[in-house]
Amino acid sequence: MNSPFIYTVYLPFDLEKDKLYPVIYAMHGMGSNEKDILSLIEELQTDFILIGIRGPISKDQGFAYFDIKSYGNPNIDSFDAVVNNLNEFIDNTPGNYPIDTSRKYLLGFSQGAILSMTLALIMGNKLNGIIALSGYIPKHVKADYSIKSIENLSVFISHGEFDQVFPLNIGKDNFDFFKARNEKTIFTAYPVGHEVSREIKNDFIKWLCFQ
Repeated sequence: MNSPFIYTVYLPFDLEKDKLYPVIYAMHGMGSNEKDILSLIEELQTDFILIGIRGPISKDQGFAYFDIKSYGNPNIDSFDAVVNNLNEFIDNTPGNYPIDTSRKYLLGFSQGAILSMTLALIMGNKLNGIIALSGYIPKHVKADYSIKSIENLSVFISHGEFDQVFPLNIGKDNFDFFKARNEKTIFTAYPVGHEVSREIKNDFIKWLCFQ
């Protein structure tokens, strides 16, 4: 598949002919990579197609999806470009893999969470659910983007109580924004910093298995 992204696909171990599978699109944080974020969910490969998407910008020892002016303040041109490309990528992949288009999920940490929430707002009910771990919704997304209905979307939002990058109040704001538009939104604060703990991982995997 032609794509502006480097990506990794894990197909179910016992792939059945003519069967369609739910898919998780996984997006990493700044300075990380697609293999790292996929390591959080590799145990789900039995039942899901897992697609890890690498950010297109080299950053430290890894990659990023968009440039930032400061934390919480993305470069708008860079951000909008990658959102458009990701939207197109998610639309195109079902033509290349046996994906059940009624069961598409996004998973993201930090920059990946920012993008997961943004994509949910512009793709709306084309998605089945998102898992947003320690991110924020950019102000210009709320103000300028055409936001779709998300009433049928399932939303899992988590944040660290001691997050030194994005304070806890940002996670609470994310929850308030989604909850006002979707009753199926849950939010949990965990006693950690800017990270994905084993407890967070266990909770979102359990949540995902009941969707």
